[in-house]
Amino acid sequence: MLTAKVNKIIPLSMVDGPGNRCSIFFQGCNFNCKYCHNPETINMCNNCGVCVSHCEYGAIKKVDGKVIYHKELCVDCDCCIKSCPRNSSPKTVSYTVDELFNEIKKYSPFITGITTSGGECSLRYDFIAELFKRAHTLNLNCLADTNGGLDFSNPIYKDFVQNTDGFMLDVKAFANEDHLALTNSSNEFMLKNLKYLADINKLDEIRTVLLSTADNESIVRGVGEILSPYLKEKSIRYKLISYRPFGVRDEFLYLNGVSESEKNRLKAIAESYGFKDVILI
Repeated sequence: MLTAKVNKIIPLSMVDGPGNRCSIFFQGCNFNCKYCHNPETINMCNNCGVCVSHCEYGAIKKVDGKVIYHKELCVDCDCCIKSCPRNSSPKTVSYTVDELFNEIKKYSPFITGITTSGGECSLRYDFIAELFKRAHTLNLNCLADTNGGLDFSNPIYKDFVQNTDGFMLDVKAFANEDHLALTNSSNEFMLKNLKYLADINKLDEIRTVLLSTADNESIVRGVGEILSPYLKEKSIRYKLISYRPFGVRDEFLYLNGVSESEKNRLKAIAESYGFKDVILI
């Protein structure tokens, strides 16, 4: 039976794709981005128990070597997450496909679709393929928010890709050395997916976080050069997002975003390649 660890569910979100959506954040990530705003989704809990003494409300206990979370006692102070030494959370919930689908059904009258995020949702590609099949029976649009770190053209991901209506892809850096410095991972598959998803008409959105120290122009131009032929046939949204410190780990708070004038300059560059829907955040 397929199961997956979920960090949190936002029943109604207006920022994770078009319309009102249910957003599901899966636990576990294959990147380690310096500016990650939810680093507690990166690793799985290893039951070390460090968080137990930091919970004043008895919501977290260690029983027979396992950390147990009592949701009914939790006040969401997040002291447990702040104390975790390995970028994880004791508050994750393990779901079967049926259980998560039944949770989504509660919100289905009020939403246009669901978005899977993380962490990195595509690490649970088999689970999500089945979940999206079920969601389609409710006429819900299904999007995947991804870092593109897996090669989606590989046949093992066929079911996942076929059942995903659209992908929202993070382009964090264009030069591989910059990507490695920022995420500890190569951007080889991300760049391959940028073209592959456009080829199969499933690339809905690109997002780039803008850092004052990054070569943002080369990122925007690199994306534009790859996607300009496709933009003549389909509008692909491009979100240019200035870095914000919310949720970022203390050791990376030295990072800075860019000015409004710089965002507008980059927007004009994106538009010169044919992007018609550029959103500045």
